[in-house]
Amino acid sequence: MTAPASTPLTPYATLLGFTRYVDRTGPTKATFVGGLRKQRASRSGFNPHGQFVKALKADIAFHTGGTHLAGVADIVKPRWRPLYQALVPGATTWLHSLGEPTAVDLAQTRDALAMLGDLPVKINPHFGVRHADGRAEAVRLHFDEAPPSEESVLATLHLMARHMDAVLPHAEPVLVDVRRGLAHRMPTDAKPDQIERWLSGEAAAFRAIWSTAA
Repeated sequence: MTAPASTPLTPYATLLGFTRYVDRTGPTKATFVGGLRKQRASRSGFNPHGQFVKALKADIAFHTGGTHLAGVADIVKPRWRPLYQALVPGATTWLHSLGEPTAVDLAQTRDALAMLGDLPVKINPHFGVRHADGRAEAVRLHFDEAPPSEESVLATLHLMARHMDAVLPHAEPVLVDVRRGLAHRMPTDAKPDQIERWLSGEAAAFRAIWSTAA
């Protein structure tokens, strides 16, 4: 009796995975997509930043100005302490850049599913921020040691903006480079139509690589 054929994995990417993919060039693109596919097949993956995000959100929600961030490295497993210690100073700088703690509130964001051609991409900001003057921001955090490239910034902000009605209506997308405490916003001279064409091409190539990696 022959074993049933395994169900092929549908091409799929998270916002983080897709923006890391567009940042790569040449053969490293194929290697990266192959790694994503294997991770999906094995259902593996671990997020080491969960406690950090929770502390940052608590400081915004409770208007505590960084006290949760200041103590978070002490409550995680020792293996993660160096990572958290590297992240806290920049995150605190960004938190203070928002102004008076009481003038900022945490806002609930929702995930959305973007279709780039036939490629589903999960749009998942970390949280939202609402200012006293009514402005709102949907925030995605960048944790890597290297700062985000211009390509990854444009891809992240464009895809978030494209689905902002679902994510956090009337909000502005922001990508925060946590280690450096810098907030990236869409450049005023950005051309959404050009970015959309570029990302559609990247998505088509992603799908092709995913299929050949089967």
